[in-house]
Amino acid sequence: MIAIIDYDAGNIRSVEKALASLGAEYKLTRESAEIADADKVILPGVGAFGDAMSKLNEYNLIDVIHKVIKKGTPFLGICLGLQVMFEDSEESPEVKGLGLLPGHVVRFDPSYGLKIPQIGWNSLVDVKKCRLLKNIYSGSYVYFVHSYYVKASDRNDVVANALYGNMADVAIEHDNLFGCQFHPEKSSSIGIKILNNFVNL
Repeated sequence: MIAIIDYDAGNIRSVEKALASLGAEYKLTRESAEIADADKVILPGVGAFGDAMSKLNEYNLIDVIHKVIKKGTPFLGICLGLQVMFEDSEESPEVKGLGLLPGHVVRFDPSYGLKIPQIGWNSLVDVKKCRLLKNIYSGSYVYFVHSYYVKASDRNDVVANALYGNMADVAIEHDNLFGCQFHPEKSSSIGIKILNNFVNL
């Protein structure tokens, strides 16, 4: 069973629909015991970094997240769910992230003259061979909605980038930790392949 962590994130329904299309068994939950017992865990998210961390704390989810990761449970962060896996964000400088991976979340540089937030399709570049992006290649288009992006401190954690003025780290993989800045659940057949790779780990 895949546990989708329910902390009032904005893209939960679309993640549920995508998993259902794959025939995956899943449960939307904020119950620590159910999350701890899950075969895999997904942390979705749309919104602000500080609000997300506040909700995770309010629902007492931070400890169980650390426990499942320490246990080796495959864990996927999507969009804001990826960002909170890192140490902190320029969006909420006073708020600490989960600190699961070293790195920071920064705002796109407006001097490039591009619209912020980035909303729409963009191509992946520098796609590395990995489990999450199996049979996904550079040039594949995926769907983004974000104003901030990850700058991972350990470059070995980065398995794909995307260029939007700045070169952003948009997919990560480290042991049982996985993350997408883009929305695989809204990225047509490419996104479904990525979710299927996670489901079948």
